[in-house]
Amino acid sequence: MICQTKKSVTERIWQPRVTDPALRQSELIQQMGLHPALVPVLAHRQLDSAQAVLDFLQPRLSHLDDPNMLLGMDRAVERVIIALEQRQPMAVFGDYDVDGATSSALLVRYFRALDVDVRVYIPDRLVEGYGPNATAMKRLASDGIKLVITVDCGIASFEALDVAAEAGMDVIVTDHHQLLDGCLPRAIAVINPNRPDDPFPHKELAGVGVAFYLAMAINRALRHRGWFDATNFPEPDLKQLLDLVAVGTISDVARLTGVNRILVASGLNMARQSKNIGLQALMQIAGISNSGPDLHLTPTQVGFQLGPRINAGGRLGVGLLGSELLFTEDGQRAEAIARQLDQSNRDRQEIEKKILQQALDMIETERMTEQWLGLVVASAEWHPGVVGIVASRLVERFHRPAVVIALDLASGEGKGSGRSVPGVNLLAAIEATSDHLLHFGGHRAAAGLSLRCDQLKAFAERFDQAIRQQNSADLFRPTLIVDGLLPLAYTDHTLAAQLQQLQPFGPGNPEPVFVIESVQVHHVQVIKGRHIRCQLIDHKGCRLDAISFSAVPGPVGETLLARNVTLDIAGTLGLNRYRQQDRLQLTIRDVRMA
Repeated sequence: MICQTKKSVTERIWQPRVTDPALRQSELIQQMGLHPALVPVLAHRQLDSAQAVLDFLQPRLSHLDDPNMLLGMDRAVERVIIALEQRQPMAVFGDYDVDGATSSALLVRYFRALDVDVRVYIPDRLVEGYGPNATAMKRLASDGIKLVITVDCGIASFEALDVAAEAGMDVIVTDHHQLLDGCLPRAIAVINPNRPDDPFPHKELAGVGVAFYLAMAINRALRHRGWFDATNFPEPDLKQLLDLVAVGTISDVARLTGVNRILVASGLNMARQSKNIGLQALMQIAGISNSGPDLHLTPTQVGFQLGPRINAGGRLGVGLLGSELLFTEDGQRAEAIARQLDQSNRDRQEIEKKILQQALDMIETERMTEQWLGLVVASAEWHPGVVGIVASRLVERFHRPAVVIALDLASGEGKGSGRSVPGVNLLAAIEATSDHLLHFGGHRAAAGLSLRCDQLKAFAERFDQAIRQQNSADLFRPTLIVDGLLPLAYTDHTLAAQLQQLQPFGPGNPEPVFVIESVQVHHVQVIKGRHIRCQLIDHKGCRLDAISFSAVPGPVGETLLARNVTLDIAGTLGLNRYRQQDRLQLTIRDVRMA
């Protein structure tokens, strides 16, 4: 049993992910010859049959559900085919984040494979805001566009879509955000797995996943109509688009379960031989090997190296760059955009660092953590394109939901972005404050909003009240979720290999964290002034290499550097490739006294 009363050196309680005995999983482990340490891992994922385990460990594209199960798909495909047959001008209207950039680029690349050019419209985040707007719709109509396909947006754009219809344009909405009041906007078709009336079982699809399903449905319909034979044009290979699906899904922090697990696992594999020159250029500038069988692109690399760079253009006011990078066929243009996005990301980091420090000072000065479970901070000095990232940093620091708002005193309005902790439905809390807001929307974990500056205080009070009323206090206790005890003698290459089969890790499929009890730390080295490499040794003399990233300065580093102490270590087990050899290594997440 893992002790749940003793705090770690980072003031966290280690809480088991699974508390049941998991007898069925124990039987499966023996039956399938898997490592016994995987019992709680299978139990958490509710894998209770040999077939379920095999399907999870070997995700296959053949297991994807029929795209026509999505409501509105039939009508959308019919309208797209009319546009193709009549060569009607089409436009893709996307969001400026990574999900929107990958979604729009995916459809551009798909239609280009049909020898059809489509226009891409990404709104200016700072001027137009999120989603379709009336001015943009009028502009597209005046330019002769007959069909607009929205990606990763549109579900709440009632006024803009009314304008589009009155201007004679048809609109197909593809989105995955939650509906407000259950109402649908005016469109030829609304494809959204989160429609209350949609029986589609996979609600976790990101916007790019919905766009991919649309491409699948169009492709199949064209095949059945004999389009490719009639035009003597090769059928597009949809697998070539899966790298974009993986990047968008991971960056949108979607759950990596069910259909998303299949799409992301296949997409990361496709990245090894990706023909997307923009993605190759970005990987190269991010320091990721961008070709060949040795490339093993991970969700961590996508989330922390590729995603922020693609996002950077939209955050600082050049939203089209991320999408253009991913659909361009011009190598020089791809390299130029990659460099520009890399510089924009550096600029974004500097802006973020400044805003974060100001937010922390504000929270400390006003002693907000003593009064509020839902944190709300605002300033007229902050950049609206960066507030979402700052909100994420505040959540990491204080383990409670946070909303960060950039105020525009000239207009009297503020634009904010919020992030949440696991288990707390942020969108529900914000919806409870709707009387104080101009607009809002998003997910359980992330949301955006706008308000009048004079409503800030009332919003903050109502938001905190909603967070308290809707959630248990236990959700705000700093914890580290762990999967089980792991004796050093149980750590071997077989376990590491089987853990690797559980990838890709992410929301819904977290990387297993094990607790190794009562070990001493030897051969401690500080690497690059920040990281610690060491060796763990138990009382039986069993040894395991370990590393702790960014541990110095900090309580974890101080504890590992101390002499003659016996510790419990929580971490993730993997293989570290060094000089063409794979060595077992524990990546330390937390430390406590044994």
